[in-house]
Amino acid sequence: MNLSINPGDRLGVETQAPPKIKKTKQSSPPPPPPRPPKTKKRSMFWRWILKWSCILLIWVGFFSVCFILWYSYDLPDITKLQQSERRPSITVLAKDGTKLATYGDLHGEMVDIKKMPPHVIHALLAIEDRRFYSHFGVDLIGLIRAVWVNYRAGHVVQGGSTITQQLAKNFLQSEKLYSVNDKSLRRKIQEALLAIWLENKFTKDQILTIYFNRVYLGSGAFGLPAASQHYFGKPPQDLSLYEAAVIAGLLKAPSKYSPSNNPQLADQRATQVLENMAKEGFISEGAKDAALALASSTPETFQGSAIRYFTDWIVDILPQYVDTEDKDLIVTTTLDPRLQSLAETKLAVVMEEKGIPAKVSQMALVSMTPEGAIRTLLGGTNYKKSQFSRATQALRQPGSAFKLVLYLAALEAGMHPMDRVSDLPIRIGTWQPKNYKYQVRGEISLQDAMAYSVNSVSVRLAQRLGLPRIVQTARRLGMNSPLPNDLTIVLGTGETTLLELTAAYAIIARNGMSVKPYAILKITDLEGHPLYTHRDIPPHRIVDSSVAQALTQMMQAVMSYGTGKNSAIGRPSAGKTGTSQLHRDAWLIGFTPDLITGVWAGNDDNTPMDPKPGSPAAKLWHLFMKGTTDSGAGFVQEKTFEGEAPSDGLLDQLIDGLFGG
Repeated sequence: MNLSINPGDRLGVETQAPPKIKKTKQSSPPPPPPRPPKTKKRSMFWRWILKWSCILLIWVGFFSVCFILWYSYDLPDITKLQQSERRPSITVLAKDGTKLATYGDLHGEMVDIKKMPPHVIHALLAIEDRRFYSHFGVDLIGLIRAVWVNYRAGHVVQGGSTITQQLAKNFLQSEKLYSVNDKSLRRKIQEALLAIWLENKFTKDQILTIYFNRVYLGSGAFGLPAASQHYFGKPPQDLSLYEAAVIAGLLKAPSKYSPSNNPQLADQRATQVLENMAKEGFISEGAKDAALALASSTPETFQGSAIRYFTDWIVDILPQYVDTEDKDLIVTTTLDPRLQSLAETKLAVVMEEKGIPAKVSQMALVSMTPEGAIRTLLGGTNYKKSQFSRATQALRQPGSAFKLVLYLAALEAGMHPMDRVSDLPIRIGTWQPKNYKYQVRGEISLQDAMAYSVNSVSVRLAQRLGLPRIVQTARRLGMNSPLPNDLTIVLGTGETTLLELTAAYAIIARNGMSVKPYAILKITDLEGHPLYTHRDIPPHRIVDSSVAQALTQMMQAVMSYGTGKNSAIGRPSAGKTGTSQLHRDAWLIGFTPDLITGVWAGNDDNTPMDPKPGSPAAKLWHLFMKGTTDSGAGFVQEKTFEGEAPSDGLLDQLIDGLFGG
């Protein structure tokens, strides 16, 4: 009997066979839906992107249109770019044709850049807009570069505007939409919009042509032709490479880099322009070096800033001669550039020597011929600091320089240079005039009283003559400024201008004949058509010849041994010094056969000067008159005896020697 033992039996576990499961047939799950093709899904994505892009573009376009309309609704008509509205120009010349100054706006004939030498165009592009022919009006590369450079420097050192933007800026300012210093965001945006508009309206060459003819280049010169004529006296077609670089360098700061005002800075800027031209391949290194080696300079013209005292005065009086509203004018004056330069140089010397020790801050000088032609005029020590003219505008006390009037009245009343008068102290009420550095003698001659400027004598003469006669004499000499109605008048307590007082002395220098100071010889338009020409008016007698001769003799004594002896110039001269109360004013008005020169020194705030270092006015008169090279035989020296007036024959010889008959 076979017994089979299951594995479970060994373990004592009863086991059963697993039941058989009846398999039933089940239905299979539905198949998943088919996936859409990848190309269709991608198409829907891009359709969504396109949809929102279009929506975004529409809104961007809408806001852009609104933005442009908002910033461009008041933009000016760009067709006005080719029009020229400006102030009439006034060019002031010296008597020899030297250009002294320009006022208003100088414009030359329109220039076409196609007729310009390449180096003229390249100089501008190299320093202002090297990518001019490749950008659309706004140079994004240049703008990014400028932002980076300025960021690294910590301040603005470089601009990113293009020539087209500069033209747009110039146009906006000319239409008075913005001031020169306006840096608002609105201006910047309008400038860029207008630049893009210009690029679409005009060709590059047209834009460059308009720019060349409108840009401001300093000293009232607008456009390349005007600047070329002003600085170098030639048309732009004839500019050398260096000269073109000088003019291109002006664009950054016309006043700062002007070859007239700052030749050294102008040269440094021109060198930078030439280096840029070489860097950009416009010229070779050899051409750059040759241009620097042959660097030209501005013409030999008077460049001192003090000339503006004279030219400002000319412009002020110009409407008395012609209408200045509607035409360009060229004014030829009587000024001598050589004498003007001499006066400026000597004034600087005197201020250096006596300015601080004498406590003086201002001086003025006027010099004219005996006929009244003004050769030199200085209105102050520094025009840039103060444009107020102490020669033509300032009313100051003449001090003892007014004694010319007193002694003229005395001579006309019948007195003679050698008549003796008391010089003892005099008191009128509580007033007792004093003399500066003079010892009383008891009696002195009228001539010595004038030579030593004795105040006690002056008051006694005034008492004898009476105030009406003195005032009438002053008015006859052309002194129309206010005068006091008391005896202090003879000590110069009234007021006058340097020009007015110098003209009064000129009458004596002209032997008693009338003198009307003048400074304008002729006025023409740009084509040379005469609008005014000076004609000498026949003089009439103001002072009797013999009286003028006697007064000249007395003033010669002032310069020979009196208060003006330190101003002697080694040849005959006549004049009178003057000091006002408390040394607030110092004067010397004197003449030679060729020139009458008046000098004033003082302070604008009337603070007293220190007399110890000597009179600054007398020093300047001496240096200036000694430096002149005018010819003339001078006075005939005749010996006269003390206490005896020279005879009419001797007086005639004196005046014949002084004025050549």
